[in-house]
Amino acid sequence: MQPSPIGRHTAPAGRAGPYAGKMTNPPSAAPARVGSGLKIGVLALQGDFREHLRAAEATGAQAVTVRRPAELDGLDGLIIPGGESTTIDKLARAFELADPLRKYIAEGLPVYGSCAGMILLASDIADPATDLSGAPQQTFGGLDITVRRNAFGRQRESFETDLDFKGLDFSATESGVAPVHAVFIRGPWVERVGPDVEVLAQVEPADPDHASHAVPLPGAARIVAVRSGHLLATSFHPEVTGEKRVHELFIRMIRGEA
Repeated sequence: MQPSPIGRHTAPAGRAGPYAGKMTNPPSAAPARVGSGLKIGVLALQGDFREHLRAAEATGAQAVTVRRPAELDGLDGLIIPGGESTTIDKLARAFELADPLRKYIAEGLPVYGSCAGMILLASDIADPATDLSGAPQQTFGGLDITVRRNAFGRQRESFETDLDFKGLDFSATESGVAPVHAVFIRGPWVERVGPDVEVLAQVEPADPDHASHAVPLPGAARIVAVRSGHLLATSFHPEVTGEKRVHELFIRMIRGEA
């Protein structure tokens, strides 16, 4: 995978941790079994975690729910699903998961976040929600990006589109790499990427109705998928369309094949 002009996917300095060189499983063979031998956790506090469990299982991995700190032990990777980022944030703190998650991410645990998961992996939120005391919502961090919540609009402005998505060369056929059919449901977009973040996909709204009133440049391309080292995030929901390649990319990242 070649670095994008905006960034690259090198691991952040000092974050190799105990996961560096951890994978000793043989290289994947059949795509349907690429996850064989891996244990993938799915944060199951709120959101569409069941769909991600099925998507992880479809790769051949063992997929398990994560609701308690002890359930983070022994994972080869973690998925943070779509849902309500504010609710997942509050529940993670209530279940005493937030600090352990930050620790595991900093130590190099591979994590894929979709939609709300992207927000929770971001270092900064352009428009954070606040609680009754005025305190802004928290994230687990790890990705040097700034995201904007609900950037494409509310629920009624959900839409689908096809995306050119970098890093899916393993799925190439004689006609090339097929686009990813992406579903956006109150999705965020990325407004800033750090130097170690690679942009994997961008989307251009088909018309102004697909963008919120806060958009400074209606119709401009918006970043909707990024990668940095062991972390992957998308604004959209591949788990709801049957698109398996994003999860397979995550598995290949864990194995060191992508």
